[in-house]
Amino acid sequence: MEEPQNPAVPFDGKAFVRNLTGSPGVYRMIDAGGELLYVGKARDLKKRVGSYFLKPRLEPRINAMIAQIARVEVTLTRTEGEALILEAQLIKSLKPRYNILLRDDKSYPYIFLSTGDDVPRMTFHRGARTGKGRYFGPYPSAWAVRESLNLMQKLFLVRQCEDSYFKNRSRPCLQYQIKRCSAPCVGLVEPDDYAQSVRHAALFLEGRSTTVIDELVARMERASQALEFERAAAVRDQIGTLKQILARHYVQGASADMDVLACRIGNGLACVSVLYFRNGISLGSRDYFPKLPLDASEADVMAAFVAQYYLDRPVPSEIIVSHAPEEGALLAEALAGQAGHAVEIKASVRSERARFLELAIKNADAALALRLSSHQTVRDRFEALRELLELDEVPQRIECFDISHTMGEATVASCVVFGPEGPEKSQYRRFNIAGIQPGDDYAAMHQALERRYKRLAAGEGNLPDVLLIDGGKGQVAQALAVLADLAVTGVLVVGVAKGSERKSGHETLVLGDSGRTLWPGPDSPASHLIQAVRDEAHRFAITGHRQRREKAREKSSLEEVEGVGAKKRAALLKHFGGLGGIANAGVEELMRVKGVSRDLAERIYARFHG
Repeated sequence: MEEPQNPAVPFDGKAFVRNLTGSPGVYRMIDAGGELLYVGKARDLKKRVGSYFLKPRLEPRINAMIAQIARVEVTLTRTEGEALILEAQLIKSLKPRYNILLRDDKSYPYIFLSTGDDVPRMTFHRGARTGKGRYFGPYPSAWAVRESLNLMQKLFLVRQCEDSYFKNRSRPCLQYQIKRCSAPCVGLVEPDDYAQSVRHAALFLEGRSTTVIDELVARMERASQALEFERAAAVRDQIGTLKQILARHYVQGASADMDVLACRIGNGLACVSVLYFRNGISLGSRDYFPKLPLDASEADVMAAFVAQYYLDRPVPSEIIVSHAPEEGALLAEALAGQAGHAVEIKASVRSERARFLELAIKNADAALALRLSSHQTVRDRFEALRELLELDEVPQRIECFDISHTMGEATVASCVVFGPEGPEKSQYRRFNIAGIQPGDDYAAMHQALERRYKRLAAGEGNLPDVLLIDGGKGQVAQALAVLADLAVTGVLVVGVAKGSERKSGHETLVLGDSGRTLWPGPDSPASHLIQAVRDEAHRFAITGHRQRREKAREKSSLEEVEGVGAKKRAALLKHFGGLGGIANAGVEELMRVKGVSRDLAERIYARFHG
């Protein structure tokens, strides 16, 4: 790592290049403030880095970047392929200003098959893969996962219920009644038969459906020879259903594992649309909008997207692209080394693959047009807000706070963040409010603001240009007091007070700097923006409040009933399969649980029914 340069002394790129090696590696350009400007890879570091400082004429964007360089750091690699993978990793994690960035902050959904349970379950999973079991995916969307799980239920009757629900069953649930589960919870299926169903489900998800059909045919023949005709008929029906599903979902012309990628650029925005095919079955599509420099081409975007996209997800054997990356062969080689199997990147395709590519291009065109329309609307609304509030510049960051509770119970405050590109959900925050008089919205707002802006004042984030408060002068006063105590300046506080009719669009705005009031009216684009931000804060607060309230009630409902100790609570939960079953039970049903008298049953019933 190079020593930091004195910002007063310009970086001498020519002198730096003289001491560079000709080995492959990755270089990082950094400005005087320590911000990463650009990450690149090279087969020959001396030649590649030298091209920035030894060529007299470069593009304006590159010249602007070079003028900001204070130091350059390099990391050597054994091969150019390793350099390409390291470059993609650094771009994705460090997000340099001048690189093409894949903005993908959502974790991908998987199908999870537990292996640590005596009776395995299949379920939807999103997030860290830390559970003991197998993960199938990733899938492009939650819909694709649920569709696959629906097939698993129909074909193999594997349970999907939570372990807590499964362990407390005393009778089969509705899934058994509609033939979506074999009811292993109450022993209506033999353990060996259930284990075989789980194994077949896993084989199906691996794409080995032919193996599943062959084994089922063999099982049907054995049952027939043993004169177990009902069992043979059930297996026969299962085989027929499996073949029908395969015929309906199989896509003619698709290889076993294939992704089709199309890129479109317009008005400073890029869209990459991806079609997914696994085991010859279409799993749908998903659209991405990478952040890109103004002069980037579709081929540049495609190269950066493929390298970053497949860093942390399985790589298919075939990748069809609308624009060939400049170093497609190198990229395919690097991905193959990572995946452990051959990978092909193709841009020139015919027949069915050309049809799939055409479809991906149409998806990208449509998604980009929709995004451009949406972005223009948001930008227009931000400009209208600037005019309404008489600001010198268009605000780049808006934060909005809201409070939610039920008669003072489980108070939660929300903070949502919006920019000219729309909501910035990764920066949303919730605050569980404690230590105040129940129902005191002023105290709740004061606590939430203080907790939020203590961190921001300490430099842990960016302050907003406009702070929206759901409320009138009283709530605005709380915000002003907190900002004054923390010596935070430059933030315009705006209260959003409901009008006399309490209808959207008829709000009154209270300006914290002057106490002035504005009434933009229901037709104002600025009013539309404020409504959208306020409604999002309200939704986020209510969701958090409900989660907190339900968690507290589930914990305390039975504990608050006199005479219900740990043993009776466990017996009740086991008998009724959970708190919902207890809540729906009558007094006579409750009395069927061992140790529950009529008097106790009536108290339990009263606890849930008031």
